[in-house]
Amino acid sequence: MKKPTHDASRRRFLKVLGSASGALIIGLPAFADTPDELLGRNLVQLNPYLRIEPDGTTVIGARDPEVGQGIRTAEARILAEELDADWNKVIVVPLILGVTAVNGEPHWTFGHQIASGSTSVPAAWNDLRSVGAAARQLLLRAAAARWQVAPGSLRTLRGEVIAADGRKLGYGELADAASKLKPASEFPAPKAASQYLLVGQDAGDVDARDIVTGRQRFAIDEWGGDTLVAVITHCPYPGGKLAHLDDAAALKVKGVEKVLTIPAPDPARALGTQQLAAGIAVVAQDTWTALRALEKLELRWQPGPHAAQDDSALAQAAAALLAGEPGKVVRTDGHFPETLKHAAHRFKAEYRIATVAHADLEPPNARVQVDDRSATIVAPVQNPRATLETVLRLTGLPPDRIEVQLPRAGGGFGRFLEADYVAEAVMLATAVGKPIKLMWTRTNAFANDTYRPFSVHQLEACADRKRKLTGWAHRIASTSRLAGREPPPRWWLSEMHPDDLPAGLIENLQYGWYPLDTALPRGSYRSSSHGVNAFATECFIDEIAHELKLDSLKFRLALLGEPRQLPYRGHGGPVLDTGRLAWVLKLAADAIGWGKPHPHGHGFGLACHFTFGGYVAHAVEMSMEGDRLVIHNVVCAADLGRVVNPLGARAVLVGATLDAFSTALRQRISVKDGRVVQRGFKDYPLATMAQMPHAVQVILVPSQANPTGAFAMGFPSAAPALANAIFAGTTVRVRQLPIWPELMRLL
Repeated sequence: MKKPTHDASRRRFLKVLGSASGALIIGLPAFADTPDELLGRNLVQLNPYLRIEPDGTTVIGARDPEVGQGIRTAEARILAEELDADWNKVIVVPLILGVTAVNGEPHWTFGHQIASGSTSVPAAWNDLRSVGAAARQLLLRAAAARWQVAPGSLRTLRGEVIAADGRKLGYGELADAASKLKPASEFPAPKAASQYLLVGQDAGDVDARDIVTGRQRFAIDEWGGDTLVAVITHCPYPGGKLAHLDDAAALKVKGVEKVLTIPAPDPARALGTQQLAAGIAVVAQDTWTALRALEKLELRWQPGPHAAQDDSALAQAAAALLAGEPGKVVRTDGHFPETLKHAAHRFKAEYRIATVAHADLEPPNARVQVDDRSATIVAPVQNPRATLETVLRLTGLPPDRIEVQLPRAGGGFGRFLEADYVAEAVMLATAVGKPIKLMWTRTNAFANDTYRPFSVHQLEACADRKRKLTGWAHRIASTSRLAGREPPPRWWLSEMHPDDLPAGLIENLQYGWYPLDTALPRGSYRSSSHGVNAFATECFIDEIAHELKLDSLKFRLALLGEPRQLPYRGHGGPVLDTGRLAWVLKLAADAIGWGKPHPHGHGFGLACHFTFGGYVAHAVEMSMEGDRLVIHNVVCAADLGRVVNPLGARAVLVGATLDAFSTALRQRISVKDGRVVQRGFKDYPLATMAQMPHAVQVILVPSQANPTGAFAMGFPSAAPALANAIFAGTTVRVRQLPIWPELMRLL
């Protein structure tokens, strides 16, 4: 497939239409992939971000997938702020994937539409402010024409245009006239921050009431009157295939339509854009019938050429690799080996990170309707473009004949960046010639995940007689999540970031990555490799401070040094501000009572990390009551730039903290006889409320910087802060995730 086309132009255009009812409808005809380039040469389809009805109701379209990160609320607040809308009259609706066909190729008309890497708010900040400001300008012009005054003499407030003499017109009264005006060729300047009434103020999630009352529809709730249900059993061996099938008994079950074979994935296709495993699907009138018939299938599977290994076997393979030269030298500063040789103090440790599953509460599912004219996809997706490209390949339909709807998803965490389950549903719908609702079971979801990579981290460091760090080496052996998606030379890109700290802080430094192989499919997980690399780095820093008999907070602050901006390549750059990271570290430490007297047996731990442009630190207080770990207090301090919705940001940071604790304490995917052992939450335990802290105190740093996201940022520093607190309270140093089994072994 050719690269999707777009028109790159610095000039900005607006598309304005009026409806038969007199509503004002405003959208951007097209967007470039870069946030500051709004495109507009192909005015072939109206894409409404905003609709103002005659009664004053303001309908705002949210373009990015909602997977619990609160993006529908944040995007609507950005646009409504510039519009000066009355928030009590705002309705937020999800947009579909915006796509048209240009010379047969997809042309993305809504711009950024992905839930990954906490990119949605940064991308929306300039885009949606422009839309809101342009709409407000049209309403001002419409009012000025009616009153025969200059637009500059008018102001707006909460859905009204107000004249200097106090006269008012509601937006609904002006919608029809505004829709007939030609927009300016350039977008007006957005508001000054001092004028903000919505941005920076708390707002509840726009879906909250429907969620708590049970009215919220998730992707799994979407059905159609003539839809058949499909359930699948997959080959339990990665890379395996079907050896025997007897479906006679299954086909005798009343209500069963067909039993279909899902072929093994094509090794020439990228992982995640097709089915992950061979499978057998039962298509029936309802879910219960399909599940009963599935149990009656007589199946035998043949293992693949490469058996899946458990983490212990992978650790042995990593040890052999780490004894040699890295597959990729990621960064080299100074002369670490020579510095280590002559150092007064030397330190060494190894950390092991388990393979884990996403464990989304909503399992993969998809409703697909496809024929030779069009296709409609309704599924929990984080990357609708990848979904569309998969459907394009399977159906051959033009891009503008494929509709990808974006209902709210019950989780995500990276699992729904893949389109494998959509590919299965499209194949089944095509085969039966009717709409299909594909439903994965919980067992399928655990056994056929794109798991977080396993990794082993070897760290070495050295310090001079003044106890200042002079050298650092970090070597990672991991099962790259890019394997099967990118050529081997690029696999390191998802595993190690060359400018992650302490790079730039220590004169002699080495980063190296070693490719570890596994048959298990891998994929993105919350915070990407930051979530595991920070554990090794921040725990090792704590170890060094303890060995040097230095306070962990003071040691970290000394390492960060004077506030300055370090170059940072990749997502979150172009700079890393050490002063902003030091500040959140101080805030978290102060709030937890660092350095003050505390009860006997209570341990305090710290950690901090720079993730995707955000600066976050955690402080944890814990104790052991017999064999029970009690987390007494947790503080999360964050500098996320300007925060659009503080209530939403705090909720996301609390959720990320608890998710990080749950993942770190007990979660692990194990493999036996070449197949995944876990089948559900019974053998993959999520943390219970009793095991978690009663509250997480969140401190948001006021900032004038452009906003970052929040969903990924609160994850990386939480687990190492907990591990460091455990050491302080028990003198047991746990160097493995999950923490709990190792802690019980060592206590």
